[in-house]
Amino acid sequence: MNKIKRYRTIVNHDLKILFISRASLFTIKGGDTIQVLKTAEVLRRSGVSIDVKLCDEKKIDYSKYDLIHFFNIIRPADMLLHIKKSNLPYVISTIYVDYANPVAPKTRRIRDTVLNLFSSDTQEYIKTIGKAMLQGQKIVSRNYIWKGHKSSVKWALKNATELLPNSENEYKRLLTSYGVEKKYTVIPNAADVEIFNYNREDIMNKDRNMVLCIARIELRKNQLNLIKALNDTDFQLYLIGNPAPNHIAYYKECKKISGSNIHFVEAVAQNELVQYYKKAKVHVLPSWFETTGLASLEALFCGCNIVVTKYGDTGDYFNSRDFFYCDPGSVASIREAVEKAAGQDINTQYIDNAMQKYTWQNAAEKTFSVYKKYIA
Repeated sequence: MNKIKRYRTIVNHDLKILFISRASLFTIKGGDTIQVLKTAEVLRRSGVSIDVKLCDEKKIDYSKYDLIHFFNIIRPADMLLHIKKSNLPYVISTIYVDYANPVAPKTRRIRDTVLNLFSSDTQEYIKTIGKAMLQGQKIVSRNYIWKGHKSSVKWALKNATELLPNSENEYKRLLTSYGVEKKYTVIPNAADVEIFNYNREDIMNKDRNMVLCIARIELRKNQLNLIKALNDTDFQLYLIGNPAPNHIAYYKECKKISGSNIHFVEAVAQNELVQYYKKAKVHVLPSWFETTGLASLEALFCGCNIVVTKYGDTGDYFNSRDFFYCDPGSVASIREAVEKAAGQDINTQYIDNAMQKYTWQNAAEKTFSVYKKYIA
């Protein structure tokens, strides 16, 4: 493995940046949780002062900060109040996921059947209002209620100083959906090379029949078709992750159809995941949509062969012959991709190159380069 680039000082400056993200960032963890925390960690270690706040924190002394960094454009209700009150320049890590993927299967729940009659933005608006009324999740900005979802997204985009998508394709999708041309800098997603890395012994001791899928168990991640693809085969499939709160029925269906070679493991900390990654030959995310799939990068750095979905932004990250694409709607396609990945040698040169490129250090440097454009 090539020498990994370690943390280093980015700047000697008393900058104070405010990170604001969704209220459930720590209770319902996802890839954005890791992105927020790792970006903050590296920037702090590199000389920048970062405070992480949740969107429902109303008593914030904005005067202490030079700039706000928001996360998740699909949650504009989390942003509007803070934009208005702070009068600070702001950037947005867009993390743009279109949950109304037309090719994905629909649930049989009455609620979802009704939602599917509406556009993606109207669905998000209804869900936001519903969560406020039924689950007590606060809508911190009243402006969102009368603006609506789409108008709120467009307003947040238009008034941002810059956008920070995770890929070129993400920005193109955002532009197609909302028609707002804006200055942007791609900040590629990353994995922690201090935790996720391989050695020669790891590669030699891989279990060809061990397959991982690290993700919340939910419809979008498509574990059901993955189970169907590998059920009662020689592969041992480990599904590591908790069911999403609104997908318990889906989780139960996954468990119901699973053979003895399918193993469910509750979500574990990143440092505990390493032992799974290092043993398994293959990691698969057959999702109906992925912006990146942080677990795919983590698994790659630990020497796994990677199977990824053909839908979303994965092509901007995994465009080599050493990656395997599957059609999430085809059980046969998923099985074929896993079989090919299990049978092919691992290209350590490609992994080494990726480990130099997709690091949180590099992401932090590019992020800071954006900050300093707007801070005197």
